[in-house]
Amino acid sequence: MIANHGQVKKYVYKVLGVNSRLDTVQVAKLDVKLKHLDEYCQARQEVAAYYDDAFRSIRPIQTPGRSPFCTHVFHQYTLVVPPAVRDDLKDYLQGKGIPSMIYYPIPLHHQEVFRSISRCAEDLAVSERLCASVISLPIHTEMTSEVQDEIIQGVAEFLKIKYELLCA
Repeated sequence: MIANHGQVKKYVYKVLGVNSRLDTVQVAKLDVKLKHLDEYCQARQEVAAYYDDAFRSIRPIQTPGRSPFCTHVFHQYTLVVPPAVRDDLKDYLQGKGIPSMIYYPIPLHHQEVFRSISRCAEDLAVSERLCASVISLPIHTEMTSEVQDEIIQGVAEFLKIKYELLCA
């Protein structure tokens, strides 16, 4: 549990832990891959830009933000969608064979590990809203535009169907 961020089960943290899951084989692979890190980051940025272009005109999607003073490496490509449709979107994509993930569905201030030290004087509504609204799409260094087009089409189809039903 301590070697896996202190998780008792996925996304439920009971104690403080670390990310310490590398064995010697993984370390050897990482040693080789690190020599190509800049190429991998560039490839992910290109995949993210393709997603950005496709989702720019699709509402109510919010694409990942960028800061002008740094570079995003896109470990995940995470969209913000209305919380009322997020879980249905995940199910719809799964039905089409498109993987997606909901990372960190429970805000940190609700985790047992932080209850004794969480003394926030302010409302954490943004954290709670994002935990209910985000969904991450597949992204990797070898992703083709054809694969991305299938994913984009799945998201667009779902939102079109959902909002036609809501507006009917």
